[in-house]
Amino acid sequence: MKKLFTTLSNIWKIQELKERIVFTLMILLVYRFVSHVVLPGVDATLLGNNEKSGLLGLLDMFAGGSFSRVSILALGVMPYISASIVVQLLGIAVPSFQKMQKEGESGRKKLNQITRYLTVAITAVQAVGYVKTQVPAEAIVIDHALFYVMATFVLAAGTLFVMWLGEKITDKGIGNGISLIIMVGIIARLPIALYQEVTSRFVGAGLIALVVEIVALFAVVMFTIMIVQGVRKVPVQYAKRIVGNRQFGGVRQYIPLKVNAAGVMPIIFAQALMFIPGFIPQFFPSLQNTWLVQFSDYTSLAYSLTFGFLIIAFTFFYTAITVNPTQMSDDMKKNGGFIPGIKPGLSTSSFIDDVISKITFPGAVFLAIIAILPSIAVKFGIKSEFAHFYGGTSLLILVGVVLDTLQQIESYLLMRHYDGLMKTGRVTGRTGIPAAASGSNAVI
Repeated sequence: MKKLFTTLSNIWKIQELKERIVFTLMILLVYRFVSHVVLPGVDATLLGNNEKSGLLGLLDMFAGGSFSRVSILALGVMPYISASIVVQLLGIAVPSFQKMQKEGESGRKKLNQITRYLTVAITAVQAVGYVKTQVPAEAIVIDHALFYVMATFVLAAGTLFVMWLGEKITDKGIGNGISLIIMVGIIARLPIALYQEVTSRFVGAGLIALVVEIVALFAVVMFTIMIVQGVRKVPVQYAKRIVGNRQFGGVRQYIPLKVNAAGVMPIIFAQALMFIPGFIPQFFPSLQNTWLVQFSDYTSLAYSLTFGFLIIAFTFFYTAITVNPTQMSDDMKKNGGFIPGIKPGLSTSSFIDDVISKITFPGAVFLAIIAILPSIAVKFGIKSEFAHFYGGTSLLILVGVVLDTLQQIESYLLMRHYDGLMKTGRVTGRTGIPAAASGSNAVI
């Protein structure tokens, strides 16, 4: 405990770090305040129970509840995430985008600008769909045609405002702005979910069940941290080079290949596909009593098995398009590096690809287990609101963002010759959603 207070005291002694933390908290406070502002022309008292489930529930979670509240920030950062994913995929398939990725800081600025323009286009389309399908007609108190036009512009402006807040946090605050905004939206649901779970268990033997639930949640969080942080270190030896009177190279370093290089993206992709079977019976009434109905219940066995299989498949797919062994081998060769016992060039590329394949499979399986843990928790009697924190997208994002933010704080401490946050080792970052790349190379 003394170590904790000493560390907190050291954090507050660093003026720049203190200012960045205060600035970040103020921006997040502004975001949470604005997220409760309802769209003009909507009577909030007539919204009723507007809670979402499935993919819409995921969007609502990312937006911190703004989606179901019909807030001016209802679309949140999802259009920006979608635009970032599109730009990243274009960087793999389109040569001009690949060239920009290799241009360093100037190329990054160009890609960020393209991402912003694409965000505006995606937001405009999603805003029209949102006001048409998600805003109850009885809650609109002005002329409907006028409302649809006005709401589209307001929602687009709201998304750009959130994006701007995230970029300001990245530039002048601590951590990655977009990631922190998503994390705050998720955490905002935790107190209510925990209160509901505690009140439901506060009878008889339910207290013992509550203690077991908390212990299980702690174990799941530790397990998730292990998956997020897990790496396979590949040794790289650099040849000695004499330049003038100085020697360069001749040292051994490591390439940290992550067990879960795809981050949370496979779950998002799989969840989007799992949303389709539940919609089919709505368009074809004759299929309402068929096996497709099982996919409307995320706790069903068919849903969990299919969901897990898709996550494993998408993990391999996303890892394959984001991790390029050939480029890693070429960069290593240009810098005079080689893996001991492996010939440079094609052999090195094949070796790295083989290692990635071997560590990706267990990582994909563990990711699938984490994703279906909420449905298992519900089967054990845990309320669905609280069960979402036992795994899935929310837990992975929370763990990843916290680790990334702690890593930045620790770097400030070590730079000023203070002790780090841990007695042994260092806090390391992670990778995840490529949507938080604005203003930095960090990702969710």
